[in-house]
Amino acid sequence: MHFFKHLNTVTRHRRIVKKLCFRCGLIKQGIFHDLSKFSPSEFFAGAEYYQGNRSPQAKERELFGYSAAWLHHKGRNKHHYEYWFDTEPVEMPPCYLAEMVCDRIAAGKVYAGKNYTDANPLIYLESRTDKSRMHPKTYEKLKYFLELLKEKGEKYTLIEMKKYVKESKHKKSRAKAHFS
Repeated sequence: MHFFKHLNTVTRHRRIVKKLCFRCGLIKQGIFHDLSKFSPSEFFAGAEYYQGNRSPQAKERELFGYSAAWLHHKGRNKHHYEYWFDTEPVEMPPCYLAEMVCDRIAAGKVYAGKNYTDANPLIYLESRTDKSRMHPKTYEKLKYFLELLKEKGEKYTLIEMKKYVKESKHKKSRAKAHFS
């Protein structure tokens, strides 16, 4: 069991996501990101299957064919596209899509370490993401932001995501006012 190593990884990941979310204007999401990772069902499995270079849930899945920790996690965290799947994929709201981008950047930084580049999250999307369970519009937007990250860098991408989230809030409030 790698209790302290896993604790360090989760803490580093959350710190990076928090910083990225804050830069996108997602203060509350940055603060509360991945708190379920400290629940017993997620944390102890993470410590037991810790490897340091990838998610412990991948190891648990290899051993048992599924990850109980992942099932718990994805059902409680709206920044995972799997949360937004019922009988078919549902489009993710912009604020959670932006948090998902931040999450993927942070995971890349934590697991790749000094080998991280702004291309890592896009490579992961294209090679290891089950797109069939993601709403097509969610996939389009996610890919757009990850391509932007690769081409223009983190700072530019976060500014564009902040605009995207802000615009979606304005559209929502205009629609709400229209029906009031």
